[in-house]
Amino acid sequence: MMDGLETWAFVLALGVTFFGGFVKGAVGFAMPLIMVSILSSFLTHDMVLAAVMLPVFVTNLSQCLRDGWRAAADTAWQYRRMIGVMLVCILVSAQFVDAIPQRAMTLLLGVPITLFALVQLLGIPLALRLEHRGRAEVVLGVIGGFYGGIAGIWGPPLIVYLLSINAEKREAMRVQGVFFFLGSIVLLAGHLVSGLLTPSLLVFSGSLVVPAVAGMALGYAVHDRLPGPMFRRCTQGLLVLTGLNLVREALG
Repeated sequence: MMDGLETWAFVLALGVTFFGGFVKGAVGFAMPLIMVSILSSFLTHDMVLAAVMLPVFVTNLSQCLRDGWRAAADTAWQYRRMIGVMLVCILVSAQFVDAIPQRAMTLLLGVPITLFALVQLLGIPLALRLEHRGRAEVVLGVIGGFYGGIAGIWGPPLIVYLLSINAEKREAMRVQGVFFFLGSIVLLAGHLVSGLLTPSLLVFSGSLVVPAVAGMALGYAVHDRLPGPMFRRCTQGLLVLTGLNLVREALG
């Protein structure tokens, strides 16, 4: 038992976290989505949030620094407009979290994300013209930050951007790592201050770091062997599932 957690639930949480780490290592995202979607069926809300915190923080750091800190720093500078706009919009929109219905926000994000990914899967190109990338970074940074502050979801707009510019798979993984790591710092700090992460929940979250890292290591091995086109198709397919899950949450 751990803060009311039975042995079978703890073992299942370890397995879910391992799978989430594997998917993240293979394609770069969706670990929180997988963990929250499955763990919510047998854990309390506070335990689910706590379960995600440390595994996501550690795996984001690993993904961010996989190519070295210089590459991560270069990526942060290259995408500085999108990162800066996103973080500012997260802070601003978070102040209005109680004023906007979260279900409506989730639906408004899930539907276009699903449609975009489906169109990509059908082979219809939606690549951004190079001269418009600057504006696209700002616009998608605003969208990601707005949804991040309201619903805690800032990843899908970034994935849309990377798919639309045909980012090479190693670059896509690194960019996602930088963005997600910066976001997870804000998220972890916020919940440390809020008091959500009690000592027992911190122990629970920390115990899930091991399967998360192990799963991610296996996912990295798969990622390194994935041809670029296959990586892109996997990303598109997972983005469809992400969008559909958001729609499900909004209508559920």
